[in-house]
Amino acid sequence: MSLSSAISNAVSGLTAASRGTEIVSSNIANALTPGYARRELDLSSRLAERGGGVSINGVTRMVTAGLIADNRLAQADVGSSRTVATYHAAMEKAFGTGTEASSLVQTLTDFESALASAAARPDSETRLAVVLDTATALAKKVNDISATIQAERSKAEKAIENDVARLNTALEQVAKLNAQIVTLSAQGRDASSQLDARQALIDSVSDIVPIKEVPRENGRVALFTSGGAILLDGTEPARIGFSAVSSITADMSTASGALSGLTLNGKPLGDMQRTMFNGGSLEANFAIRDQIAPAYQQQIDAFARDLYDRLSDPAIDPSLAPGDPGLFTDSQGAFSSADETGFAGRIAVAWAANPETGGQLWRIRAGINATGPGSSGESTLLDRLGSALAASRLPASTSLSAVPRSLQGLSADLTSVAATNRIRTEAGAMQSSARQSGLQAALLAEGVDSDKEMEGLLALERAYAANAKVFQTANDMLDAILRLT
Repeated sequence: MSLSSAISNAVSGLTAASRGTEIVSSNIANALTPGYARRELDLSSRLAERGGGVSINGVTRMVTAGLIADNRLAQADVGSSRTVATYHAAMEKAFGTGTEASSLVQTLTDFESALASAAARPDSETRLAVVLDTATALAKKVNDISATIQAERSKAEKAIENDVARLNTALEQVAKLNAQIVTLSAQGRDASSQLDARQALIDSVSDIVPIKEVPRENGRVALFTSGGAILLDGTEPARIGFSAVSSITADMSTASGALSGLTLNGKPLGDMQRTMFNGGSLEANFAIRDQIAPAYQQQIDAFARDLYDRLSDPAIDPSLAPGDPGLFTDSQGAFSSADETGFAGRIAVAWAANPETGGQLWRIRAGINATGPGSSGESTLLDRLGSALAASRLPASTSLSAVPRSLQGLSADLTSVAATNRIRTEAGAMQSSARQSGLQAALLAEGVDSDKEMEGLLALERAYAANAKVFQTANDMLDAILRLT
């Protein structure tokens, strides 16, 4: 080997060791940086005709594309399941459990107990006042459940708006990074930092929709949802649109035009087309707003109607004419079966029985529309009211299953449904989270191992020292030759 070849070999080794040290230092410094992929120096042997040694071919990001893809799909599953589980937990809290003083079951029990107590002493205004108070508390509980349902729908509406904004922003940034990566690759420069940033961006919105990444030429990527919607394939990202409303009421729906759906590049998506975005928090929030929450609203509306119907029957309160409201009213008016939607938010105790609104307590004992207080010892109506609540009957609303039950049985069923839904969806969310955690752990295992990096650094130092020794030896030999001449 000639001296020039030896020097060339040593220089290439020194250059490779120096570049390798930079990469190891970067790996160690970014060991805890989210989205950072470990780098390795890609080397190859240089031809003897070119002086031998090693050539630096570039820097390789050590990632497993399949594992990243699986993790993104798992993130979407977690986003969906957690969103739905959180909603059902809120509904269970709204209905309450049977042991809580503020639960629907206990509030109804208090009302029934107050009626029984007043029937034992119908002349006691104190006991009649307790009936009024517990009836008011029951109406308020039903109102509060309805309000919670609509508040959660509004919350889902806001979450959809936020998800769409996040997704659009991320797609625009990914498109810009695609352009930067293409430029750097064309210039022969390292684009690893841009690749890291792009991966982190895509990961950050994978909980919204399940995203699939497809490689394109020159380092670009195209993005699709697992349902087939094109998010990015080229230089311009898709534009997803959504028009949020500030608050939602029980009668608002997409069918009525009061609530917005999604648009893709300005074109509205129908129900079938929107399935392309299924699988993440975006779909879950739409389901809450348009399906799950309205189903709860139908149930509590049906409960309110059953409560109203039981106590507005002229057979129970003879002072009422057919169609008149009884102790409970629809915003102080009569209830219409054609206006059941949202009734739970309107049900209220009749002002006629409330002294604070100009009514008289004795109407609870004598009848809502009675012309006078009658005998103070008459408990017939109070007994009938209690019996009407306890009677097993078919609900008038088609929103409930056609099974005869008491009002207490109905309240227990609604509470049980909320609790069951919460338990079921939380179990699903835990399974999704466990799977995603496992995939995340596998990704972290592929990350930077500081101990191995330090071992590599020591090897690079030895290589650097060896090449420096060759270079120094060749230099000494040249000096010796020059001294001989």
